[in-house]
Amino acid sequence: MTPTPTPDDAPGDDKAAKKKTLVAACVAHATHDGLSDLVYVFLPIWQDMFMLSYVWLSILRSAYALTLASLQIPASTLATRIRPEYLLVITTLVTGLGWLTAGWAGSATALGLALVLAGIGASAQHPVASALVSRAYGRSAKRPLSLYNFSGDLGKSLLPASAALLLTWTSYGNTVTLYAGIAVLAALCIGALLRQASAKAPARQDSAGLAPGELRVEDNPGAFHALLCTAILDSAVRMGLLIFLPFIIKENGGSLVQIGMGLTLVFIGGALGKFFCGWMADSFGAIRTIIVTELATALLIGVVLSASLGIGLLALPLLGAVLNGTSSVLYGSVTDVVDSRKLEKAFSIFYTGTIGSGALAPILYGYAGDHLGVTTATAIVAITAVLALFPVVLYSLRKPGTFDPQPV
Repeated sequence: MTPTPTPDDAPGDDKAAKKKTLVAACVAHATHDGLSDLVYVFLPIWQDMFMLSYVWLSILRSAYALTLASLQIPASTLATRIRPEYLLVITTLVTGLGWLTAGWAGSATALGLALVLAGIGASAQHPVASALVSRAYGRSAKRPLSLYNFSGDLGKSLLPASAALLLTWTSYGNTVTLYAGIAVLAALCIGALLRQASAKAPARQDSAGLAPGELRVEDNPGAFHALLCTAILDSAVRMGLLIFLPFIIKENGGSLVQIGMGLTLVFIGGALGKFFCGWMADSFGAIRTIIVTELATALLIGVVLSASLGIGLLALPLLGAVLNGTSSVLYGSVTDVVDSRKLEKAFSIFYTGTIGSGALAPILYGYAGDHLGVTTATAIVAITAVLALFPVVLYSLRKPGTFDPQPV
């Protein structure tokens, strides 16, 4: 029989429950993002196995990515009918099943279907896990969400790198089976953590999932749409720059090794930026942080374009930090303008918009690069970073305090 929490126990229990929810969400994010990027490691193997052209390899990648992106909103709807904790565990198991099937697929068609299955499982993670963290921490969710975002980059770094290493001494089938097993272990870990967290949290929440003394957040569609517009433009800047950065380094006299080092510096800076920018928003305000990161992004893109190779490489970690860090601030601000009962739907729309923008933007910027040159196209990317400020800044000027509510 579970003892009834006392007032003295509640604060400690609440803190433990929040931490378990955050850890579960981070495990889910690291696992799903890491598994998603395994595709890049296996593309050369699939090409040799099934004699595929580059077009078909891109289709295989799209089978995973487009399924993941297109099912974000349906997954959030499903979360209103199935407890989010259960949905996160089930979909993680589905992703593992998809990868297990991919490891033993006998044809390119079967492989594509397996990747679609894995993408179906991955579609629920972003909206559901983000909502769980946001609901647990309320309006103090910016720092936890920044850590959640950082965990995704950690998974993208560790899982593909370890898979590449494993492939040097074991077979492709065994490697994929191992990572399918990691998905199963992650699902069990997520389920255990969320079960422990939910066993304590309901006793201290009302029917709307609010802790005692916590104010309900009223829906603010205008503010949400402003955040979404800024997030879409911010995602376009991020993906657009990554398309041109290797060619900028090359035009500045960089070697292939220096191109790889430059990209690595951006990714390392980006991972750290996702964490530290969330802390900045919590300490100095979301709008101030967004203004700093977007203007710094535009300025540092200009530095990389115009400076020497050495100075440009030195600027890349900081550029990566501000380039990626804005996203943590934007996701954290969703909790300030959306009712906690609707967070899954809100985050699903948010992720659909940013993922869609990230997929479309390189095509548009690539067209500009073909017709105007890399330097001009990259300058357009920098201008887009400045334009990304306008939706949230203008809304904040009209209704001050919307994205930086003061504690009561």
